[in-house]
Amino acid sequence: MSARTAADIAVGEDLLHVDDISLSFGGVKAIQNISFNIVKGEIRAIIGPNGAGKTSMLNVINGFYHPQEGTITFLGEERRKMRPYRAASQGISRTFQNVALFTGMSTLDNIMAGRSLKMHRNFFWQMFRYGPALNEEIEHRRAVEEIIDFLEIEHIRKTPVGQLPYGLQKRVELGRALAAEPSLLLLDEPMAGMNLEEKEDMSRFVIDVNQQFGTTIALIEHDMGVVMDLADRIVVMDYGKKIADGMPKDVQSDQNVIDAYLGVAH
Repeated sequence: MSARTAADIAVGEDLLHVDDISLSFGGVKAIQNISFNIVKGEIRAIIGPNGAGKTSMLNVINGFYHPQEGTITFLGEERRKMRPYRAASQGISRTFQNVALFTGMSTLDNIMAGRSLKMHRNFFWQMFRYGPALNEEIEHRRAVEEIIDFLEIEHIRKTPVGQLPYGLQKRVELGRALAAEPSLLLLDEPMAGMNLEEKEDMSRFVIDVNQQFGTTIALIEHDMGVVMDLADRIVVMDYGKKIADGMPKDVQSDQNVIDAYLGVAH
């Protein structure tokens, strides 16, 4: 039986499910018995105060961390551990809380790096950029140029990303994640450090990625206004535990969530 792909799953069905996940570092319990799902086609927000375990959860989903307990089901396949390479090859891409780009490389080359798993010619062909390898590179560069146009960063396509302001670096990192053509895109604080105008631009791109590309998105974000505008559903974490899960209007009025964000003593 061949492995399922995202195309085999209907919009509104589970794309990913985490079941009873627990993760500890020594005596520190980063995640405690958390379960939730992400359905195909939605924007799913993961929120909570600092130290709630949100980034650890993303790291579990794409295989950077391996939980001591629980299972992950992606594309209908249940497993205890997700390997980073397998997660990427099956269609999970992510951005990071702190920008992780190749600062000496141009915008175009950084985004091109996101196509690496889609390049099939061996190193010999790629080294000489000849024949099939050259044709493949032209094809992938065309895809990268489309992403550059989509993100409206044509004017910085040849600029080393280390010379760019933070807001544009975050946009380039989004472009690199999109270059892998993910079925599930994990965004870790995509608006962090941005001014109001930059947040509005990034919010627009997130919505367009979801609606135009059909990409399912899970995001961590501290700006509650952004979360309420973008998210279809929200899961709330606090001290490694899930304290709420539901529609934005329901989560917003949940007393446990209000207490967590107001710093009410546990």
